[in-house]
Formats: sequence, structure tokens, C-alpha cells
Amino acid sequence: MNTVTIRAYKKEDLPAMQDIWNEVVQDGVAFPQTEPLNETTADGFFESQVFCGVAELDGKILGLYILHPNNVGRCGHIANASYAVSGHSRGLHIGEALVKHSLEKAKENGFRILQFNAVVATNIHAQHLYERLGFHKLGVIPGGFWLNNGNYEDIIVYYIGLN
Repeated sequence: MNTVTIRAYKKEDLPAMQDIWNEVVQDGVAFPQTEPLNETTADGFFESQVFCGVAELDGKILGLYILHPNNVGRCGHIANASYAVSGHSRGLHIGEALVKHSLEKAKENGFRILQFNAVVATNIHAQHLYERLGFHKLGVIPGGFWLNNGNYEDIIVYYIGLN
């Protein structure tokens, strides 16, 4: 069995990255974005990140993450990241590999903390993963996420020190 490789994205990965990102956006249960990426916006979006990693197996992109500052200036040492795994690759621990890789890349890029601003409360798999990896639950924002079905769900803020 081949192993999944996490690496920096390349321009030729953009169509697969766009498809995976848009799948999560269209599901409407995890990302705050409501508009899908297109060829033009995808290139600019992924290029603007501090780092974009892709999970690859046998030449196929299964997932990705973006890493960027959570804020500016005096809070610019805090990173933020988002993860997307293709629907047919979920349950294969791709997300865990992406999170672990992002922790290392965040450290390499001088960040001291990685913070998630809006983990949707119904995303229990992500919560379990983050807590198992040592993230701390900071608090709950009631009704902070607008679901595709029109309902509002709580969001949870998580962080981890990168010392």
C-alpha cells in the first residue's frame, strides 16, 4: 500500500484543489465561504496563503490545507488554517496528516500559535482530532455558523501553542 504524501501545492494541482475546496463550500457545514472558487479566483486565493499543502496518493490530490495569519501586527504571530478533504477520501486520516503537517509549517513560518476561529459544533470528527492533538477549546459562540439549510449552529474556537 502506498502512503499519502503531504507537499506544497503546484500550479497543476489547482483544478483538483478547486474541486475539493468547492465541495466543502457547497456542503455548507464547515467553511464560512458561500461562493465557490473558479479558475481565476482559485489561483489568487491559494497563491495568497503563507503555505498551501496538498495530500497526494498515486498522483491524485485527496485533500489540502491553507495556512495564513489569523490577524495582523501585534497578533500576526497567530496562524489560522483550513482543511479540505475530498468526500471519497474521508475516513482515511487525510485530515490528521494535513493538520500535523500544518503545525510544522506554521512553526517553520514563525507562528507561535495556531487558532481555529470557527469549528462548527456538528463537526465532531474535527473536534476529536484537534483535542487528541493537544488543541485547547477556548469557547463556544452560540449560533455563529449559518448552515446551508438556513439554521444556525454553534462554533467553537480552538488553539494550540507551537513552542
